[in-house]
Amino acid sequence: MSARRLASEQPESFAFTAETLEKIEWWAKKYPNDKRQSTVIPALWLTQKQNDYWLSEPALRAVADLVGMPYIRVYEVATFYTMFNLEPVGRHHIQLCGTTPCMLRGAEKLKDVCEEKIGPKGSVSSDGKFSWVEVECLGACVNAPMVQINDYYYEDLDRDSFAKALDEFAAGQDPKPGNYVRRQTSAPEGDLTSLLDETLYDGSRAAPLTSIPGAPQPEPEAPAEAEPAPVAAAPQPDPEPEEEISTAEGEIEGEKPEALSAPRESGKDDLKRISGVGPKLEGVLNELGVYHFDQIAAWTRDNIEWVDGYLSFKGRIDREDWIAQAKALASEGEDA
Repeated sequence: MSARRLASEQPESFAFTAETLEKIEWWAKKYPNDKRQSTVIPALWLTQKQNDYWLSEPALRAVADLVGMPYIRVYEVATFYTMFNLEPVGRHHIQLCGTTPCMLRGAEKLKDVCEEKIGPKGSVSSDGKFSWVEVECLGACVNAPMVQINDYYYEDLDRDSFAKALDEFAAGQDPKPGNYVRRQTSAPEGDLTSLLDETLYDGSRAAPLTSIPGAPQPEPEAPAEAEPAPVAAAPQPDPEPEEEISTAEGEIEGEKPEALSAPRESGKDDLKRISGVGPKLEGVLNELGVYHFDQIAAWTRDNIEWVDGYLSFKGRIDREDWIAQAKALASEGEDA
């Protein structure tokens, strides 16, 4: 990184506005009283925004006094991070990412636009509306090439869309930040191709998780005159990646649960609906002759102890309350 210096011409003083002070104090409350210096970066950012997006020497000294930090330390922070501008910038300050992903996707063409409309890198336009610099990665590589203009990202740009956005800024308009191609955030370009059913994410499928220990139970409903329509089962969260299932050998305490030689004619239950049971664990239970929710619901304390020891679970069955979950799922099947 090249050396970064303060501007040669400096104002005589700087004073915080009440709004800026309020925001800095909001950030300061996030840290212990004896760690107030941790507020320095948000304080510098808010000070820069107040000061037309650059930091003067009086502003740096004001921040140092406010957070209780030696001036040289604040100077070190401000000169290290390129997000802090040490010289006056244009009303619309452009940080153009030139790192490899953006460069491969056309950042060089965006630089040409800046040079044509503003001037050489690091300059301010003659009307004071624009300035631009090239910076390192801004963390939006999947939407390359992109720029940051003041507080916002403008992504998936090409020469024409970027030039049009600058023309709109020059005309006093505020072009919408975000993607400049037809896609949602970082999704593939074009229309959505999956998860199209809105009920998957609008909450309409949600149901009370009554199987969780301590969860409030719904009040019993009065008998309806007509048979109610079946209620859709509550969606179960995807299980976390399963660990390798190891089984114990030799003598195990407790009593092995009663096993079935095969599932009943109705077919085996989906034991993965029990929170904590994944595909591998379901296979082990099937090998033990356990195929149905009501089998697990009927386990005695000795049965739980045996399965817990056989699977080396160390109390997991009780922690995840398999029995209550199995009873609820078995009851659901009976109602259906």
